[in-house]
Amino acid sequence: MELLLNPNFAYFLLVLGTITLMMAILTPGTHLLEGGALLLLAGAGYEIYRLGFNLWALVVLILSLAPFVYAIRTPKRQIFLGLSLLGFVIGSVYLFPSTGLIPAVNPFLAIVVSVLAAGLVWFVTGRVLLAHRAPPLQDLGTLIGRTGQAKTQVQQEGVVQVAGELWSARSEKPITAGNWVRVVSREGFTLVVTRDDQSKK
Repeated sequence: MELLLNPNFAYFLLVLGTITLMMAILTPGTHLLEGGALLLLAGAGYEIYRLGFNLWALVVLILSLAPFVYAIRTPKRQIFLGLSLLGFVIGSVYLFPSTGLIPAVNPFLAIVVSVLAAGLVWFVTGRVLLAHRAPPLQDLGTLIGRTGQAKTQVQQEGVVQVAGELWSARSEKPITAGNWVRVVSREGFTLVVTRDDQSKK
C-alpha cells in the first residue's frame, strides 16, 4: 500500500476523479459517474492527506470548479471553461509539496495527463452544451390533438407513442397499455393524454 503513496499516483487519481465529477455535472442522474467520482476523489483525498499539500494549490483547484459550472450555464463558455481548465491544471500539478518551481509530480506525466484531460473536458463539454442548446427536432405544440398508443399503464406517469416517438405521459384517469390516447396538452416534455376509443390503428 505504501508503494501507492506517491505524488504521481495521487495526481492521476485526482485528475481522473475531477474529470469524472465534471462529466457527472454535465450529465446528472446516471449515479454511475457520481459514484465513480466519489471513489476516485476519496482515494485521491487519502493520498493528499498522507503526502501533504500546498494550501494555495488546493484553493486554486477547488475554485476552478466555479468557472466550469458557470461555463455550462452561459453561451460564452470558452472563456470560463478555459479559466477552469487552467486553474485545474495549475492546482493539480502543484498540489503536492516540492522544492522550487519544479512540481513533485513527474513533469512528463503532468504535461501528458493535463493536455489529455483538458482536451477531453473541452470536447465533451462542447458537445454536451451543443446538444442541450440545439432546437427541438419536433415542435411539441403540434402534438396537441394527435393520437397515439399507450405503451405502459398511464396515470401519474407512463409512456405513450405519438408521432412515431416515445414520450413521457400522464393522464387524469388510468389508461392501460395498448389503448389509444389523444394528446390534450403538455407540461414541458410530458404529454397530458386522455383515452381515445375512436382511433383505429
